[in-house]
Amino acid sequence: MIEIREGKKADLPQILDLIKELAIYEKALDQVANTVGRMEVDGFGENPIFGFLVAEENGQIIGTSIYYYRYSTWKGKRLYLEDLVVTESKRGTGGGKLLFEATLEIARESNCTGVMWQVLDWNEPAINFYKKYNTRFEDDWINCNVDF
Repeated sequence: MIEIREGKKADLPQILDLIKELAIYEKALDQVANTVGRMEVDGFGENPIFGFLVAEENGQIIGTSIYYYRYSTWKGKRLYLEDLVVTESKRGTGGGKLLFEATLEIARESNCTGVMWQVLDWNEPAINFYKKYNTRFEDDWINCNVDF
């Protein structure tokens, strides 16, 4: 049975492994610069900037939902889903659905006006998953980044 719970500091090494697994799937492992130490500060330090849920099966973490809050001048408080990852061998077993729905519930309980995230245009399994939730896909915004 898959259980969803709030993430703990002790989970971070496994969470970083899941992040790297996702990066491999997206052919971008070389772009992962995050560390467990940085995640400890950013998630459990004086001013935490992200939260996460884990999906556990038989005491093993099989997935995670990593999120943070952002503010839209048009919509107000929003929850941003940074990553939803289920380890490859456990995809299709319901862990992603449970994580996603628990994340939506966190947004509702914290008075967010909605949830936002990104999905790669070639990731058809993820796109098809999100379509089940009446997701509105946008094609008129361009992602911009400045890295330091």
